[in-house]
Amino acid sequence: MATSGNVRIGVLRGRENSFPDAFIAKVNSLEKGVSAEFVQLGGTKLNEPIPYRVILDRMSHEVPYYAVYLKMAALQGCYCINNTFWRSADDKFFGYAAAEKLGIAEPKTVVLPNRAYIDDVTAESLRNLWPTDFSMYLEHVGAPCIMKPAFGGGWKNVHKIHSLDELLHHYNESGTLTMMLQEFISWDTYIRVPTIGRRYARAIRYDPAPGGLGGYNQDYEILPRALRDKAEELSLRYNQALGYDMNALEFAVKDGRFYGIDLTNYTPDLDYRSLKDAHFPWAVEKMASFAIEKALSKEKQPVAPEWKSLLLG
Repeated sequence: MATSGNVRIGVLRGRENSFPDAFIAKVNSLEKGVSAEFVQLGGTKLNEPIPYRVILDRMSHEVPYYAVYLKMAALQGCYCINNTFWRSADDKFFGYAAAEKLGIAEPKTVVLPNRAYIDDVTAESLRNLWPTDFSMYLEHVGAPCIMKPAFGGGWKNVHKIHSLDELLHHYNESGTLTMMLQEFISWDTYIRVPTIGRRYARAIRYDPAPGGLGGYNQDYEILPRALRDKAEELSLRYNQALGYDMNALEFAVKDGRFYGIDLTNYTPDLDYRSLKDAHFPWAVEKMASFAIEKALSKEKQPVAPEWKSLLLG
């Protein structure tokens, strides 16, 4: 339950417990005149008053009703973390294109036509599409390469491709997913950077692996200071341009060059089991501080993505 504050922060959560629970406890313990609680929904009337100044969104990417609710909340002046209007335009291929505009190096990347479509899409619907030259695109990115969805996360449907036969096999298994091919960077150092509020960044040495087998190094100082500072600077530049208040960016560093590998994580992993003692308190503290600031500022969130002026001039 919320404490006695007049200004309220709501939290939408899914299966996770550690971060939402710790965030609510932290906000309520600070006694800033702001209270936090879990949002309770069961249907929403048109323009029904929203009782929250801020909503921390950890689940609308998988529950469409939550996304509909958040858009109406934003129209009432509620500040949503992250901006749900931005998520509607969010895909990883766009993220790579935006990164290059911002001076961040990207591996060679190709987005492919879908293998399958919903039932109402027929051959006549696809008359703009010509046959895909898979050999050409594999030659362009090189083998081995990575095949992964343009919309996705959590290592779902990610494959390392060594040959044209493997590419065709996994493409044929991809169904309605929009898949990309990406050059594989044989990195010297891999870094993941949780970022909060477009002002806080924490570059952590990371071991990438599927199935929850990867992990954050618990020694924040293990990264050379120059690499850490550069990763944090690039992360803040990216988030400030695109409007992410909550994100986790991944960089592969090869011969001193930073390549953006995963840049658009609308609901980044902030679970204690991932961050552990070295990094979890930082994430909770920074998110609580940022959310309280937004709750007290009465700042309205723009409903349109903020990248237009920054990327297009």
